[in-house]
Amino acid sequence: MERVPILKIGDVLLVSIQVDLQDQTVLALQEDLAERIVATGARGVIIDITAVDIVDSFIGRMFATIASMSRLMDAETVVVGMRPAVAITLVELGLSLGGVRTALDLEKGMRLLGAPLPAAGPAALDGR
Repeated sequence: MERVPILKIGDVLLVSIQVDLQDQTVLALQEDLAERIVATGARGVIIDITAVDIVDSFIGRMFATIASMSRLMDAETVVVGMRPAVAITLVELGLSLGGVRTALDLEKGMRLLGAPLPAAGPAALDGR
């Protein structure tokens, strides 16, 4: 089973989902994330689902569960990068993802959490 990497950026944990989500992968992510929130004292969690094409009802509920779990440990959760097809599927499944904040992209998600954005170096300025 593949594990979803969890990166730390300041006091925010970034979960960038780049694999097909299986039920076991999401359950492992939930455990790993809870451990990392406690270990790092993170105050925010960003779940980037830009690469996710399909979400079923279990995966959708798990996003809401992860957000609730994080909130109980004093970390706000933002889901970023949701594709229109995923949003439509979640609505059709009747999943409102209550308590899950969303943003269009990572930058907006970081701003929503009030997290400082990494400084842009010269490479970012000239498009590299």
